[in-house]
Amino acid sequence: MMLSLSRPATPFGRAARTLATLSFGLAMVFAAALQAAARNVPIVRDAEIEALVRDYAKPIFKAAGLSNAGIRIVLVNDPSFNAFVAGRRLFINTGALMQAETPNEIIGVIAHECGHIAGGHQQKLRDQLERSKTMAIVATLLGAGAIAAGAASHSRGLAGAGMGLATGGGELAQRSLMHYQRGEEMTADRSAIIYLNATGQSGKGMLDTFERFQSALSLSGAQIDPYRISHPMPRERISNLQALVKKSPYYNKTDSASLQQRHDMMRVKIAAFTDGQGAVSRLTRKQLDPLALKYSSALMAYLYGDPRSALTKTESLIKTQPKNPYFRELRGDILMKVNRPKDAAGAYAKAVNLDPAGSGLLPVSYGQALLAVGTPSYVKKAIAQISKGLRRDRENVAGYRYLAQAYGELGDVADAELATAEGHYYAGAYKDAKIFAMRAQQRMKRGTPGWVRAQDIINTRQIGRE
Repeated sequence: MMLSLSRPATPFGRAARTLATLSFGLAMVFAAALQAAARNVPIVRDAEIEALVRDYAKPIFKAAGLSNAGIRIVLVNDPSFNAFVAGRRLFINTGALMQAETPNEIIGVIAHECGHIAGGHQQKLRDQLERSKTMAIVATLLGAGAIAAGAASHSRGLAGAGMGLATGGGELAQRSLMHYQRGEEMTADRSAIIYLNATGQSGKGMLDTFERFQSALSLSGAQIDPYRISHPMPRERISNLQALVKKSPYYNKTDSASLQQRHDMMRVKIAAFTDGQGAVSRLTRKQLDPLALKYSSALMAYLYGDPRSALTKTESLIKTQPKNPYFRELRGDILMKVNRPKDAAGAYAKAVNLDPAGSGLLPVSYGQALLAVGTPSYVKKAIAQISKGLRRDRENVAGYRYLAQAYGELGDVADAELATAEGHYYAGAYKDAKIFAMRAQQRMKRGTPGWVRAQDIINTRQIGRE
C-alpha cells in the first residue's frame, strides 16, 4: 500500500518544535522523553521513498563508520524542514524531502545527522544537561544563602543580590547549554563535509539549505537572540562552511539524472498524499523530470479522479519503466480500489519480485490482496507473504492486523491472538500486548516458538525501544 500515514493521539508538530529550532539538529531531550516523542511521531511508510532515502544514506553511513550500527531511517509526516536523531534512529520530515529540490540537499541533511551520531553527541548532550542542572542548582543555593544572610542582617541590598544570583544562575546555565549545543551543531556540519568529500559528493546542497533558512528568517522579520537558540544562525553556518565546501574538488558535481528523477517522483508523491491537489499543482509548475510529471498525473487520478484513467496512466508508466516495482505497486493499489483483488495480487507479486531493496511493505500489500480474495488457498498464501514482509520489517503494525485476520479466517485463534499481541507490542501498547499474549499462550503448547514469543511479550518491562 502506497504511502500509509500513522496519526498518533499526540501530535508531533509541537514536539518537533521543541526538538530543533529552524533547522535540522540533535534532539534535546532525555531518554524517557526521547522515547515518548519517538512513539508519538506520525510515521510515513512507503517502500519507494524509504528505498530512495536509504540509497542516499548508504554511502554516508559507510564514510561515517556507521554501516554496521543498525541505524534506521524513519519518515515523519510533518511539513517543516527538519531532521533529528534519537537513539539509533534518524528521523526525516516529509517537509524536508518535499522542499529539497535536489537529492544533494537531503544527502547533506543525512550527513549532518551522521555527524551527531558518529560524534556521540546524544550522550554528550545528556552529560552537558546534567552539568547545566548542577550549575543552576548551585546558583540557586548560593542565592538562597545570600537572601537568608540579607534577611538576618536586615540588608535589602544583600537580599536583592541573592535573588539576582538565583535567577541569573539559571540563565547562565541555560546560555551555557545553548552555547554547547551550537558548538555541536558546527562540529556536525564540518563532519558532514568530510563525509560528502569521502563519497565524492558536493556540499553545495547544505549551503542551499542554509540559504533557504536565512531567507525564511529574513522574510519572517523575527528578532532572535543568537545566544538563546540551540543552533547557530544560518548566516553563521554558511560563513563557516563556505570555504570548506567551495575548495572541495566535488563542489560543482551534480546529482545523476536518474537520481534526480527518483527525487522528483518522491516529491510529487509526498505532495499528492499529504497536501493534496493544490500542493501537486504548485510543485509541478516547477522544472521537474517529465516522468515525475506523468507520475503525479497518475497519482492524482488514483487519489481524486477516475480509477480507469489512473489505471491507463499507470500502465503507460509501466511501459516506460517495466522494471520499476513502484509503478506495479500503484497498479495494485488502483485494482484494490476497484475491488479486483486477484488482479491486484498479480500486480503486487510483480512489485515484490522487481523490488531491489527487499522492502517488507510490498509483501504485506501482496498478502492483503490475497486475503481479500477470500478463498482458503489464497488466505494461506496471504499468511506466507505477510509473514515474509514482517520478517523483513518487524515494526509494521498494520501487517500484524492483516496477519491476525488471516489466521482468524482459517480458525487458528492462537496465532491470531499472538499476531494481535505483536501488533500492540510494536505500537507501544504494552498492556494490550500482554493481554493478547496471555490469551494466545493459553491455546499453545508450552515451549513452542509461539509460546516462547508470547512469554517474551508478557515479560516486557521496558518503557520504550530505541
